[in-house]
Amino acid sequence: MSCHPDRERPLDGDINPQEMVPSRKNTVFVDGVILNGPTTDAKAGEKFVEEACRLIMEEVVLKATDINEKVCEWRPPEQLKQLLDLELRDTGEPHHRLLELCQDVIRYSVKTNHPRFFNQLYAGLDYYSLVARFMTEALNPSVYTYEVSPVFLLVEEAVLKKMIEFIGWKEGDGIFNPGGSVSNMYAMNLARYKYCPDIKEKGLSGLPRLILFTSAECHYSMKKAASFLGIGTENVCFVETDGRGKMIPEELERQVWQAKKEGAAPFLVCATSGTTVLGAFDPLDEIADVCERHGLWLHVDASWGGSALMSRKHRKLLHGIHRADSVAWNPHKMLMAGIQCCAFLVKDKSDLLKKCYSAKASYLFQQDKFYDVSYDTGDKSIQCSRRPDAFKFWMTWKALGTLGLEEKVNRALALSRYLVEEIKKREGFKLLMEPEYANVCFWYIPPSLREMEEGPEFWAKLHLVAPAIKERMVKKGSLMLGYQPHRGKVNFFRQVLISPQVRREDMDFLLDEIDLLGRDM
Repeated sequence: MSCHPDRERPLDGDINPQEMVPSRKNTVFVDGVILNGPTTDAKAGEKFVEEACRLIMEEVVLKATDINEKVCEWRPPEQLKQLLDLELRDTGEPHHRLLELCQDVIRYSVKTNHPRFFNQLYAGLDYYSLVARFMTEALNPSVYTYEVSPVFLLVEEAVLKKMIEFIGWKEGDGIFNPGGSVSNMYAMNLARYKYCPDIKEKGLSGLPRLILFTSAECHYSMKKAASFLGIGTENVCFVETDGRGKMIPEELERQVWQAKKEGAAPFLVCATSGTTVLGAFDPLDEIADVCERHGLWLHVDASWGGSALMSRKHRKLLHGIHRADSVAWNPHKMLMAGIQCCAFLVKDKSDLLKKCYSAKASYLFQQDKFYDVSYDTGDKSIQCSRRPDAFKFWMTWKALGTLGLEEKVNRALALSRYLVEEIKKREGFKLLMEPEYANVCFWYIPPSLREMEEGPEFWAKLHLVAPAIKERMVKKGSLMLGYQPHRGKVNFFRQVLISPQVRREDMDFLLDEIDLLGRDM
C-alpha cells in the first residue's frame, strides 16, 4: 500500500480544489485498486438518466391514455427471450444500446395504464403517485428509523392515522407492507401472538391445535400464510358462502363449536370485503357477533374492497368494519396508488405489533438517540429494509383530496352499473349475478350455442369459449380481460373497473370486441 504524505488540511467546511483532482504523486492503491476519485462518470450517468426519463415520458406516460395503442405486443416466451437480448456479459454495454433495451422493455411489456386493460385488480395511471415513485426511487430511502427516513416516516404516520379514521376506529396502529398477502400473514401471526404470547420465544411446541376460519371465497394467501407460519393448511376451516359469495355467519358459528368439540383452539376469523373473483362483501356485523361470543380475533381482508370506505355512497358495503381487530387495505388497487401500496391496520394501541415483531437490533434501534425514538417504527415490521410506499398514496391524496378519491370510487362503480345494463341488453351475453362492487362477471355465448339446451354438453362447450377469446384479444392487443372457472361454474369473464381514464365508449368497445372475436366459435 502506498500513501501520500500528510498535507495541510483546509478548515472544516472548506474544500481544497486540488484534492478533487487525482494526481500521480498522491494516488492511493489498496490491493491494486486506485482509491482516488469516483469510478463512475457522473456526467455520462446524468445524461443517461435524462434520456431514459425522456423515453419513459414519450413512450409510457404520453401514450398511457391512447386507445389507438396496443394493450400488449404479445410474443411467446422463447421468441421474447431472443428479442430482449437477456444475456449478462463480462463487459458493460454503451448507453445507446441500453436505451434501445429500455425501448424494447417498454414495447413488449403489458400496458397496465391502458384504458382497455381490465385483467387485474389494479389498472390505470395516477400521475401524482407516479411522481412520488420517481422521487422515492431517486432518493432510495429505507423506512425503519427517523434518522435515515424522517420525511417518509412522518408521511406514513399521517396516512395510517387517516386510514384508521375511515375504518371508524378512535385510535390504532399499522404499517405498510409489500402486498395484501403479507398483511394477511401479519394478521394471522398477530392473532396467534395475542392468543399465546409465549409462542414468540418458545415456538410451536406444546401449543394446542390452533384453528382459524375464513370464507370459502377468501384470497389464497390465507392458505399460504397458514403454511408459512406452521399452522398448517388443514387447520384452515373454509366457511361456506351463500349464492352471492358471502360468508354465512350461522355456518361460521357451527364450525367454531365443532372445532371446540374436537378439542382444537379457535383463535382467528378472517372475513373478506371484496372477494377477488365475485367482489363479494362478507356480513361483518354478524361475523363480529360470532367473534365476540367466542373471543376470536376478527381480521378483515379489505385489500380490494377497503377503498369503498372513501365513498359516502358505497361505504355501507363494509358496515361493521369498525368492529374488526385488524384490516388489510391496498390503496394500489381501486385508488391507483401504484404497486405496491398496502396497509395493515390494527385497532390495538398497546404496541402489540411491536411486541410481536420486535427484535431490538442494537445497531438500528438504539434507545439513547438524540431524538424521540418512538418514531423509529421499523421494529414492528418483519422487514428490515422497507420501501416508503405510503408516500405514493399521500401524494395522490394531497393532489385529489378526499373528495377526489371518493369520485374515483363512485365513477368506477357507476361504470360497472353501465356495463351491467349493456350486458343485459345484448344477445349472447349473460351475467353470473348482479355485482355489488366493480367486478362484473359474465359469459359470452357464441351464436353456435345460443339455441342449445343448457345441459352438460352446453356447459362443456361454453367452458372453451372464454380462453379462446382471451387468446385472440391478447394476440391482437386490443384489450386484456381476465377469465376463470369458479366453484362449479365454467369459464367466465371477470371485468374489473378501476381507472378514471376508462370511458363509457370503452365499455361498448369491450362488448363489441368480445362479440367480434367470438362470434365464429
